[in-house]
Amino acid sequence: MSRFVVRRLGFLLLTLLLTSILIFSVTQFLPGDVARITLGREAGDEALDAFREEFGLDRPAVVQYLGWLGRFVVGDWGTAYSFGPSAGIRELVVERLRNSLMLAVVVLVFAVPLSVALGVWAGLREGRLADHVISLGSLAVVGLPEFVTGVLLIELLAHRLRLLPASSPIAPGTGFWEALPSLVLPALTATLVLLAYIARLSRAGVVEEMRRPYVRTATLKGLPRRTVVVKHVLRNALLPTITVVAISFGWLIGGIIVIENVFNYPGLGRLLLFAIDRQDLPLLQAIAFVVVLFVVLANLVADLLYAALNPRIRYE
Repeated sequence: MSRFVVRRLGFLLLTLLLTSILIFSVTQFLPGDVARITLGREAGDEALDAFREEFGLDRPAVVQYLGWLGRFVVGDWGTAYSFGPSAGIRELVVERLRNSLMLAVVVLVFAVPLSVALGVWAGLREGRLADHVISLGSLAVVGLPEFVTGVLLIELLAHRLRLLPASSPIAPGTGFWEALPSLVLPALTATLVLLAYIARLSRAGVVEEMRRPYVRTATLKGLPRRTVVVKHVLRNALLPTITVVAISFGWLIGGIIVIENVFNYPGLGRLLLFAIDRQDLPLLQAIAFVVVLFVVLANLVADLLYAALNPRIRYE
């Protein structure tokens, strides 16, 4: 197991290095002049040259990359010039990351157990009414765009029933329990999206495992159905779900831009969209790298759990 962990950690570091090169390279090809966009059309050549010199935009790309990576590793992420000369990127990203983590935790706590339970229930009742209802319901939810689901929930729970706030702005430093009412609607929207995917995957895994010969053999030997399902079927059927949950965690950290915009939620995704719109390269690079870091870490945890549950993975 230790050799497997070492190999995965090495792969993680290599992935982060290659991703950092890719992120930096892509941001260099964004259209437009960053200095002109930041200072405005009325800025003179001297001001533009001073801006490029101050932020190192006049240096060769390789020098810029090495300097950016070195500063990032030691915690000096630079200044977000679209927020002003005193706006530290690390403080901005950490605050938004905190909001995204709060939302991700709420979503996963509700989405994963509920979707797995629905998927297993449908898989064990293949072809019956419960299976058809869950399968058709999940297809209907998957077919709805995220902004449509969000708007429908706002209309129902915020405007008609007046149970929850329609918007979810959170002041910096707000505690989890204080922010919880504002988290419910965006979390519910993201939960419905994940619910459909994970439930269908869980159902497919259970159906496949229930058709395997070892299930028939265990049943003929007189083992109770509950024992066969819990100790054998679920252990194998839910393995792919671990990977999906890990990918979903990365999506929740930086990929729910639409949901965050619908509910005016100050997460990392909205900050990423702002950085792209203003072409704030240091801010954009930092956000992208942090999102990739969490995606890679989530996949590392998924690999370790997968290997713990399936020893064949460690040896292969």
